[in-house]
Amino acid sequence: MLDAHNHQGKFGQDYIRALASAAGLLVFTYDLDRVGIDLGFRYPGRAGGFSSPAIEVQVKSWSRPRPVSGEWHFDGLNEQQFNWLAGPDYTVPRYLFLVSVPREREEYALFEPGGMTLRHLAYFLSLEDEDLVEEPNPARRRNVRVPLGNVLTIKSLLRLLDSTLVGAG
Repeated sequence: MLDAHNHQGKFGQDYIRALASAAGLLVFTYDLDRVGIDLGFRYPGRAGGFSSPAIEVQVKSWSRPRPVSGEWHFDGLNEQQFNWLAGPDYTVPRYLFLVSVPREREEYALFEPGGMTLRHLAYFLSLEDEDLVEEPNPARRRNVRVPLGNVLTIKSLLRLLDSTLVGAG
């Protein structure tokens, strides 16, 4: 069995993969993690005048979320990870996906007669309007604030790729 840290991280990524699959998206990974991107998503077709719109994401999970004034205050990014997501100059938009998971791994999935529920929720945040950290240090943390309203759903995931996709399919 995986240790608790790796189990939580794997569950977070698999939660996102399941959501992308439900949205009908292609999921891809790079063969080497050199730029802090865990997963990529591509719409297999045309949308809004573009062929195969895509986004790239870094997935983080946590079991002890701290909401403050309508936002999650997340300090799980180091400055290098922050810089891999920040700024407007990426040809493929980048996002932080934050998955809130139960503290006990036995509670990751809930089984009922009607089906299985993955717990709890995922949230998204664009850092394209953020300035890069000059001389980033991977030992220092960078706090980000994720609005509680940025819940990642099928519709919001599709909207991140292209607003014309909502209602498609």
